[in-house]
Amino acid sequence: MDYAVLTGIVLVTGVVLALVAQWRDWRPPLLVAVAVGIAVRVLIMYTSAIDSWQPVDFVESFKPAGEAVLRGEDPVLASEGGWHFLPTIPYAYGILLWLGIPWEYAGRLVTVVADIVLIPLVAKLAGGPKASLRAFQYALNPLALMVACIHGQVEPVALMFGVAAFVVARGPGAPERPGMTTDVIARVRAGLAAHGVRASVPRVIGRGGMLHRSLLPSEDDRADLRRGALAGLLMGLALCAKSWPIWLIPGMLLLLPHLRARVAALFATGLVPVFFLVTLPIFAGTSLDQIPAVIHTIQDIRPIVGEWGWTPWLTEGQWALRPDLASFGTKLIYVSVVAAVLYWRRADPVDMTIAVLLVFMVMTPRLGAQYLMWFMPFLVARPTRFAWPAIIGASLWAGYGYLYMTQFDFNGWWLQHADWSRASILLLPILALAMPWGRRRVATAPGPVPSQGCSGESRITSPA
Repeated sequence: MDYAVLTGIVLVTGVVLALVAQWRDWRPPLLVAVAVGIAVRVLIMYTSAIDSWQPVDFVESFKPAGEAVLRGEDPVLASEGGWHFLPTIPYAYGILLWLGIPWEYAGRLVTVVADIVLIPLVAKLAGGPKASLRAFQYALNPLALMVACIHGQVEPVALMFGVAAFVVARGPGAPERPGMTTDVIARVRAGLAAHGVRASVPRVIGRGGMLHRSLLPSEDDRADLRRGALAGLLMGLALCAKSWPIWLIPGMLLLLPHLRARVAALFATGLVPVFFLVTLPIFAGTSLDQIPAVIHTIQDIRPIVGEWGWTPWLTEGQWALRPDLASFGTKLIYVSVVAAVLYWRRADPVDMTIAVLLVFMVMTPRLGAQYLMWFMPFLVARPTRFAWPAIIGASLWAGYGYLYMTQFDFNGWWLQHADWSRASILLLPILALAMPWGRRRVATAPGPVPSQGCSGESRITSPA
């Protein structure tokens, strides 16, 4: 990598500014945070685009997928299995290539724009008086800058839609309304009491009764259904970018006010990927008999381990096809995620999501540096006591790979890889400590959701 020193200076300066902002309680206007985010992203995108080194998958997987769309071919099949997701992002690649934008810029433009949009979304997710501070800190997040601007990995796109789904699902943050049954009981009892009648059971059947109201929801209920459907559509788009946002769905559903809104959200979430799948013959030139092969390719994940955590110590720090380790690690993830959901089931859904994503990072048998982006917007928006050690630690590990190891040739890179991958085990306890251990229950005080400090002791409201 030709511009590693310049990039490193920008990243370190950004971290220092973010920490000083935390220490001095700077709260720059949101427009300032967005402007700073745009400036640093454009700079790093430019130096990365003109660099003699380009990421292997950026050139050999992402570019062929965009070129396939440009030729009217299915990107999953035409790119020889290099693209393992729905063709949503390759459509964007194809449009930018069709406009004549060089690939080195076009491929990164998609992720950089998405990461810029994430800056105000992090502010909305954080809420409260420190929202603009959290946006400023995300604007300078070193891992986000490396993944979006250097690597061009599509995590920012998935996160843009996923975080937007959370923001929509949470709504305006008003105090929680009473449930329909409680509301009806209160109104019926008040009406009867006004006529001197004492009653313990509300009217159920008849106009205005509970059954009638449940079959004909109020305007507020219809607004909740629309909110749930919109949140689901956004989450569905996140799933079209990559498959991992499935871990975000429980948190999104819990932010919605009632069961019907959650059903609407879940239906809309599944509808979007199905739409992109069934329209492959129209937009990607896929024949109907090729669709099963597309589905198989999307579902097929090779059991490559040895990049991160505990598996490099079993593979001598190198990549290896180990179905036994991959299978054991996958089961470990499922058990740990279920345990995290149960443990944080009464927490704010954003905190529960942070716990789920962090426990995934601790337990997973396989990982690319871009995976560490998953929890970044959530942890920046609602920092815990060990949030910044986790952010800095993950960024240092990824930065060593992006900036230092790329100074070597192929053989030198692999020699560095053995120590680099095994060193990642040092991050596992830090990520575990960064979970929201002190925030297992939601405080019920009304009012806007304040942003948490590093102590993790700030009060939060229950979701609307």
